[in-house]
Amino acid sequence: MTSNATPATPPVLSCFALSVEQHVAHLVLNRPEALNTMHPTFWRELDAALSWLHMSPAARVLVISSTGKHFSAGMALETFSGAITLDERTAEGRAAIFDLLSDMQATFTKLETLRIPVIAAIQGGCIGGAVDMVTAACIRYCTADAFFCVQEINIGMVADVGTLQRLPKLIPLGIAKEMAYTGRRMGAQRALACGLVNEVFETQAAMLDAALQCAAEIASKPPVAIWGSKQALHYARDHSVEDSLRQMGWLQSAVWSSPNVREAIMAMQQKRSPDFPDLAPLARFADQG
Repeated sequence: MTSNATPATPPVLSCFALSVEQHVAHLVLNRPEALNTMHPTFWRELDAALSWLHMSPAARVLVISSTGKHFSAGMALETFSGAITLDERTAEGRAAIFDLLSDMQATFTKLETLRIPVIAAIQGGCIGGAVDMVTAACIRYCTADAFFCVQEINIGMVADVGTLQRLPKLIPLGIAKEMAYTGRRMGAQRALACGLVNEVFETQAAMLDAALQCAAEIASKPPVAIWGSKQALHYARDHSVEDSLRQMGWLQSAVWSSPNVREAIMAMQQKRSPDFPDLAPLARFADQG
């Protein structure tokens, strides 16, 4: 009988460093010499890391940060060469383009559908595919020198891994269109003013401290209530108020926990840290024996 239980340890990574301490996962892009560009290994490892975090109860929140001067310069050219050649001249080639993009889109969508909240800590350039990535996060912090650029239009492409779908849900449509049509850089202060980022910090160290502090606060709450809140917020973003209220009734009936409520109240009264159960581990497939 083969077990399909969640692996106890995270996957081995070369493009990232992944740690989990006190229920806070920290995923660090760690190829500063390559401007943390997104090449095929990046995509495979990110997908593996997010899959493990989704299935494991080890973490209650994820912080994504980076190394070097820039958060990420976006897509590496080798992503589009090697396994397939982008060939728009044949139906087969166009189908391959669709499949490649679908795989990359699915990886970034895992950030959005992860069972736990995601905080992005962004320094320097957040360019092209990096914008696709951070728009799938729940919370974004950045440094004062950060900038965001929909670079694809500058190289004759349409942004295709989530920016054009998620950015208009975060900032006014006119500003999203300006970024998508011009390829201009949006600086940190304008990103703050239009709601793309939650807060701007003078240094990368201060930003990371704030991100980890926010993560620690989230990790101290009942994980199932955080899960339910994320589900409700994303549903409400894409549905009417009436539909969302109806969904909230179903959701609350599923996640309500009197023990969690009692523990939260008692912890406040006793001035101590609360103790809540983790989310249940997931198995990739049901173990049929």
